[in-house]
Amino acid sequence: MSIFVDENTRVVVQGITGRDGSFHAAQMLDYGTAVVSGVTPGKGGALFRESVPIFNTVKQAVEATKANTSAIYVRASFAFDAICEAADAGVRLVVCITEGIPVRDMAKALPFLKSRGTRLIGPNCPGIIAPGKKAKVGILPTGMFKPGSIGVVSRSGTLTYEVVFQLTRNGFGQSTCVGIGGDPLIGTNFIDALDAFEKDPETEAVVLIGEIGGTDEQEAAEFIVGHMRKPVVAFIAGQTAPEGKRMGHAGAIVSGAAGTAKEKIDAFARVGVPVAPVPSDISRLVRQVLAGRKA
Repeated sequence: MSIFVDENTRVVVQGITGRDGSFHAAQMLDYGTAVVSGVTPGKGGALFRESVPIFNTVKQAVEATKANTSAIYVRASFAFDAICEAADAGVRLVVCITEGIPVRDMAKALPFLKSRGTRLIGPNCPGIIAPGKKAKVGILPTGMFKPGSIGVVSRSGTLTYEVVFQLTRNGFGQSTCVGIGGDPLIGTNFIDALDAFEKDPETEAVVLIGEIGGTDEQEAAEFIVGHMRKPVVAFIAGQTAPEGKRMGHAGAIVSGAAGTAKEKIDAFARVGVPVAPVPSDISRLVRQVLAGRKA
């Protein structure tokens, strides 16, 4: 199995005729993802790659093609409307790649999504992949992924790729890899992903990639000790970041002791979660925790 996406995922791409939407829709199709429709207002009736119908609205796309997942590649100024339109059309999972969405827009979007029973991954994220050509929704490059039993959840896009490369290189395939995004307000957090991995019978261990800023990692540590039997290995990015300076993501800013890498590393240490000092050490720690589980 995998979490959130699988062979039954049917994707509608919002913004499919734009530069990013068209490129990544093609990449998803090439991977084997069931991209069943696209949406660009005013271009309904056209085809993408001569086989994927384009509609003017998400509602039309869902009704005609039974899409259950949306991939959003629209500009930040249109992203709020795109997210809400997908949820209102009955889409169960929305993956929003768009960066730079105002916090006030997300503050309005999240309760609307909850009222519709729709899960959001992102925004400002690389998306999600279930290796083995089950499904890829987003922008993740597929070359380093391989099917296996290690779940990966990350606030960072590029670090996800580096860690997965190291895992695959050392013989550890992945069940699902989720990039949750680094904005202050996101739809799916560490705890949501950890809970799903704990319930997934094909996931044996989880790699969590955190970063400075906020308290999400500390909350994840509390969840792990109280709710997880599967081993977790962590890595925290930004260990040399100065206080008050934002590092890459909008949420990666240290303000007070709670947001520092040290506090996050200490929180994991208190609950027995090993933290890799560098990404290349993650595979070694995964091997150790799996051996300890089998002993």
